[in-house]
Amino acid sequence: MSLVASIRPDDWNFPLLVHVVGAALLVGGLVTAVIALLLGWNRESAWYSRLGFRALVFIALPAWFVMRIGAEWIYSKEGFSGEDEPGWLGIGYLTADLGGILLLLSIILTGLGVRQLGRGGRETSVLARIGSVIAVLVLLAYVVAVWAMSGKPD
Repeated sequence: MSLVASIRPDDWNFPLLVHVVGAALLVGGLVTAVIALLLGWNRESAWYSRLGFRALVFIALPAWFVMRIGAEWIYSKEGFSGEDEPGWLGIGYLTADLGGILLLLSIILTGLGVRQLGRGGRETSVLARIGSVIAVLVLLAYVVAVWAMSGKPD
């Protein structure tokens, strides 16, 4: 790894840092949201569901934008043209784009579920549970992307 870092041009460091910090915050926000949502599911507590929703909205969503902006920035710095790109790059794009759509879907469903919890005085919501399952799937997809980006199996 130090050999690769020693031959990478210095002007690539900041865009790569933006991408990596965004990805780390995204995964951390998703882990927080998934744990809170699953605790809300198991303990039937609206407080955990609200915490999970807030983690998705205030941590995971902004981090997705930071990660994606950093990814495009470093992509342009590295000079990829779309031809002969490595497989790990395709995995990254697929998981980032599809994961972003699923993240938005999870936020919408979880938000509607949390709203139901606040209105009806109930302790559980089907929409919040569906949103938590989608958040788990997004988290698993991003774990695969982290593996592909760091290990570069291609």
